[in-house]
Amino acid sequence: MTGLQRAGRWIGDHLVMAAGALVLVYMFVPIAVVMLMSFNDNSKSRNVYAFQSFTLDNWANPCKPDGMCAAVVRSVEIGLLATVVATILGTLAAFALVRHSFAGRSAINTIIFLPMASPEIVMGSSLLALFVSAGFGGRLGFWTIFIAHVMFCLSFVIVTVKARLAGLDENLEQAAMDLYANEATTFWRITFPLVFPGIAAAALLSFSLSFDDFIITNLNAGQTVTFPMFVWGVSQRGIPMQVNVVGTAMFLISMFLVLGNMLATRKPKPVA
Repeated sequence: MTGLQRAGRWIGDHLVMAAGALVLVYMFVPIAVVMLMSFNDNSKSRNVYAFQSFTLDNWANPCKPDGMCAAVVRSVEIGLLATVVATILGTLAAFALVRHSFAGRSAINTIIFLPMASPEIVMGSSLLALFVSAGFGGRLGFWTIFIAHVMFCLSFVIVTVKARLAGLDENLEQAAMDLYANEATTFWRITFPLVFPGIAAAALLSFSLSFDDFIITNLNAGQTVTFPMFVWGVSQRGIPMQVNVVGTAMFLISMFLVLGNMLATRKPKPVA
């Protein structure tokens, strides 16, 4: 084998790994920048996008910018409420679509994807027209945002839980019922624990979508300000470093929940 052939073989063997490493770098560099800027002391410079010096003051005083913590709390409240409602309704809908046959099921399976495929500006303006025509034009705020978020989170919950249910081995449920377990016991002891990772993933996805949403929220918020709207507003004057603190905290909490879910659902190694 010549040197050129050995070089070509080495490149072929490591090309996939190198491509994967580049994709990971591309994905995580923005997050690393946000984490770094959360420790940035920009009090002596107007350039908020360049690292000046290290400080813990941003983490010690996260509510220093006026209105930021209130906007974060409002986004968390809306996100949690929308997640709970969308997860319950979406899980029930997923069970109905997977476990029951009824007229129009195929059409519903297709229609479910429409909110996911629709541009947010179209969905937001449609919801605004709906609220105004229903007489809520002067009362847009917390609850209209909540209704909008539940609406677009439902599709993601249904699709995620459906995927988990479709891969569920029904022989396990039949085996439990052969051992004289009734339907309720079979559901809570067999079905629900097996489907729970999908439900948890759908709930995490719903909260992230709700907390992060700007376009639909901005069209249906009235005078209510959520965290993305606060960031958009202050960006005209320069983003305070505490915004990076909130972003870093949300990322760390998400990582903690994902790792906790992985550890909780990890199968124990068989004893030799």
